[in-house]
Amino acid sequence: MTTSPQTGRTDPPLTADEATTLVAFLDYHRDTLRMKTEGLTAEQLAQPLPPSTLTLGALLKHVALNEASWFGEVLHGRPMPEPWAGADWDADRDWEMTSARDDSPEELRRLMDTSVEQARRDIDAALAEGGLDFRSVKLSRKEDQQFSLRWILLHMIEEYARHNGHADFLREAVDGVTGE
Repeated sequence: MTTSPQTGRTDPPLTADEATTLVAFLDYHRDTLRMKTEGLTAEQLAQPLPPSTLTLGALLKHVALNEASWFGEVLHGRPMPEPWAGADWDADRDWEMTSARDDSPEELRRLMDTSVEQARRDIDAALAEGGLDFRSVKLSRKEDQQFSLRWILLHMIEEYARHNGHADFLREAVDGVTGE
């Protein structure tokens, strides 16, 4: 069964400057994940597709974590906000994924939306200060170098695109809905 989406999603522009294009593609993928999780109950958001334990709710919480981490902590050097700061990461490396089953659909969407809103402000500030070449406060663990905003935007597009592929399979398994 295929249904039409409720979430508005705007195609990225065919001709624009690099920063506008990258941010537009990131927004497109953010909206795609919102579409894939729209209208589902807590039980449906917590339903895995065995043998994997991945769920649609876990994806929402995971991207919220990534938004806060990459744009707030790595790019601008801010401490992680709650609920991330208070999580016991030593006890559960995948806390955002495993704890998502305990969150309501409204809470999962609020976490994502709050993280995305802050990330947009962080992106705008970095673009205003240094453009796509703006350098992160935190260094890469592998290369001990700063990330450019360009690299972080491309990484986040890749992250969402990969997880949107997961969401395709998960959503179809939950209720048969397919589509973009």
